Amino acid sequence: MKPIVLASTSRWRLQILNDAGIVADATDPNVDESTVMGDGPVETARLRAIAKASAVSRERPNALVIGADQVIYLDGETIGKPRDAHDWRHRLVAMRGRDHKLTTAVAIIEDGEIEAFEVTTVVRFRSDLTDGEIDRYIQHGEAAGCAGGYMVERRGAWLIEEIRGDWLNVVGMPVLALVGRLRARGWRMPK
Repeated sequence: MKPIVLASTSRWRLQILNDAGIVADATDPNVDESTVMGDGPVETARLRAIAKASAVSRERPNALVIGADQVIYLDGETIGKPRDAHDWRHRLVAMRGRDHKLTTAVAIIEDGEIEAFEVTTVVRFRSDLTDGEIDRYIQHGEAAGCAGGYMVERRGAWLIEEIRGDWLNVVGMPVLALVGRLRARGWRMPK
């Protein structure tokens, strides 16, 4: 089988792949995400995943390249990475007691052919989440660079009441759907 390359600097995505037995190298795609925009959050994620995978595929044409991009949106509006503590607090307060959607788009490039798909998960924040808890979470700082401003796999678990859908999608990579796509290409569980 070909080598697998993850077009990402996310250690979380790489860890998810490796834990699933998808041994991959990670390469920075060097894509300015702010220049890649679609008509909505899901299309934007798809275009960014393709851009990342395409950039790395040009460098590694003999590999199977996986690119991914994640968007979080509430009421159709994208909630990106917090710009500062005030913006961060505003976003977390807006999600309190409400559902929001998280979509990860994945692009696979092999032999010049692009396959892209998305997985969407619904996340509900706790309604009993206090302002003090939100402030403490922000002060902890673990998710300053994360879309939405939280990490469900860490202290962000205190913010979340329920996840409907793929938990690993929330962490950063919908590995179940990815494994299905790899199996369709002839890949099987490694030894």
